[in-house]
Amino acid sequence: MSPTITTSSEANGNVSAATARAAASAAASAEAAGPPPVTMAKALNSALFDAMRADSSVLVFGEDVGMLGGVFRITDGLTATFGDQRCFDTPLAESGIVGMAVGMAINGMRPVIEMQFDAFAYPAFEQIVSHVAKMHNRTRGTVKLPLVIRIPYGGGIGGVEHHCDSSESYYAHTAGLKVYTPATVADGYRMLREAIDSDDPVVFMEPKKMYWTKDSVDLGELRRLHDAQGEGTTAGLGSEGRAAVARPGTDATLIAYGPSVPTALAAAEAAALEGRSLEVIDVRTIVPFDDATVCESVRKTGRAVVIAEAHGFASVSSEIVARVQERCFHYLAAPIRRVTGFDVPYPAPKLEKYYLPGVDRILDAVDDLQWEN
Repeated sequence: MSPTITTSSEANGNVSAATARAAASAAASAEAAGPPPVTMAKALNSALFDAMRADSSVLVFGEDVGMLGGVFRITDGLTATFGDQRCFDTPLAESGIVGMAVGMAINGMRPVIEMQFDAFAYPAFEQIVSHVAKMHNRTRGTVKLPLVIRIPYGGGIGGVEHHCDSSESYYAHTAGLKVYTPATVADGYRMLREAIDSDDPVVFMEPKKMYWTKDSVDLGELRRLHDAQGEGTTAGLGSEGRAAVARPGTDATLIAYGPSVPTALAAAEAAALEGRSLEVIDVRTIVPFDDATVCESVRKTGRAVVIAEAHGFASVSSEIVARVQERCFHYLAAPIRRVTGFDVPYPAPKLEKYYLPGVDRILDAVDDLQWEN
């Protein structure tokens, strides 16, 4: 029998075919596994990258956002990619940062500024209330102010005084401002892109304890959807004024936003083990507020608990309770309850766990919703 002789070209062909099959198999496995885990910080960073690539008028500045990439590294790599004319550090003067951003926005730029921590933004409050919020109205719509103020906020990181606060009520109360707060990795990307696109000023509240949470998100697909939406199609997933049903349920509704959404979901999971079905609504944009989605849920379940880390008195949670009560009174089987931070100054790090809403406090509130025996 004559020996089988394999030529070099045949051998190469066999190797190429095997390589192709292996690559196809690996691609199929990757597709089946879904996109890789992405952090909230990465999603926000990608949103800034994509916005700056898409529009040369977008620029980023604040304290330590340049070469350092920000305290939480949300602006990492922007200066290296776009130069220090479009992403740069400023002096430690929040009122000056906001005031400069107002002037830039009036003159056709789209500044995205970072307040390093929530309580650091208070020195800029006069600029935000007197100028950022009022400029459009003051000029009878002649002057637009496409400005995004990014604020890391909330607890959960053990920050010392002035480094952890829940300041969203101040901004929500100020007419002329939009207030966004994402609770998922995907929303971190798409809501920041939408905020930058907005011709109105947006206070973008970023839950700092969620920066390193992960989820399997295809950032490329989110980019494609956003770009398609910008081209006037319906492919995009707009977030403004749209709450989300984070978990369906039938017995009661938990209404939360930002850093309280994961806590509400954990409470709903614990309640399910006890045979109680809780729906979780993620508010997403505090201003504008989605009454329709929230009230549809409450009318279905007949009971509601509002959850927020901020103080309860004169707060966003107070407003949510008022709006739901006005619109759903005849559907309610029990008074609406709230689980919030206590009405005291934000505590020291070691006491934080007693201050922040937790699963047990939420379940106690649910148990108190006048259930029939």
